[in-house]
Amino acid sequence: MEYLRPQPGGHYIDGTLGGGGHTSVLLERSAPDGKVLGIDTDSKAQARVQARLSKEVAEGRLILSHGNFSDMERLAQEAQFTSVDGILLDLGFSSDQMDDPQRGFSFSADGPLDMRLSQDLSLTAADLVNNTGEEELADIFWRYGEERRSRQIARRIGRERQKRAITRTSQLAEIAAAGVPYKYGAIHPATRVFQALRIAVNQELESLETALPQMLSLLQAGGKQGRMVIIAFHSLEDRIVKEFLRREARDCLCPPRIPMCICGHKASLRILTNKPIVPGEQEVAANPRARSARVRAAEVLPKA
Repeated sequence: MEYLRPQPGGHYIDGTLGGGGHTSVLLERSAPDGKVLGIDTDSKAQARVQARLSKEVAEGRLILSHGNFSDMERLAQEAQFTSVDGILLDLGFSSDQMDDPQRGFSFSADGPLDMRLSQDLSLTAADLVNNTGEEELADIFWRYGEERRSRQIARRIGRERQKRAITRTSQLAEIAAAGVPYKYGAIHPATRVFQALRIAVNQELESLETALPQMLSLLQAGGKQGRMVIIAFHSLEDRIVKEFLRREARDCLCPPRIPMCICGHKASLRILTNKPIVPGEQEVAANPRARSARVRAAEVLPKA
């Protein structure tokens, strides 16, 4: 909130509505006449927020939009949501999603190997695990999970699925963690494999790369020095955000060997966080799931 600076009467977009926590604070700080467009691809999450914030929905201060934040410009236009002052993306998935065994995001309780954030998606994690070649599976685990044992795990999966289909989270967790000692409090050996599959199923990195320029465009269209704040939870997301902000904060993108600028690029953002903001010890103790959060923020520069 310190970086978004919500003001009474402002218009804000929460591109990852989730449980509505950030949305409720934005509504509170932009009262009495501020508005929030809440976007989420998970219809169950939207239903929960609609019930939780029914008063604000009825008043027209909260507009709910079902879709992926990679379609943010189109969704904002359809909602006639203009003159945007700030946009927030919290790239973590909600505790409601994580704690529901039927969604298949976590191996802490057995459930179907699903991992879809939106039920509109046809491909599940089970489809990937059972129908993808071993080499491609290993690439997914390495590219999206930075899993060093990617090839070993992919080979194990290949052997196991010849005997029976891998359809449960407990099955996959057992295969991914086989032969690796686990100490309580450390990262579970199956964590990176689950992360990689979730990212692949939901095309999370592609969605982020598509969304960032749209966020800039929406804020520029507002004609104000609007702000964007992005909360990432692993290095792959954070790297995409960092590189986008750095590129848009520069006046020239030409290679160093070119003696004069020929690209004509002008800085459109001012970075507000030279380094990502991370949670302190007290916050992690109170909310362990925040431990890997990385916050970056930027402000749109006025057009010359």
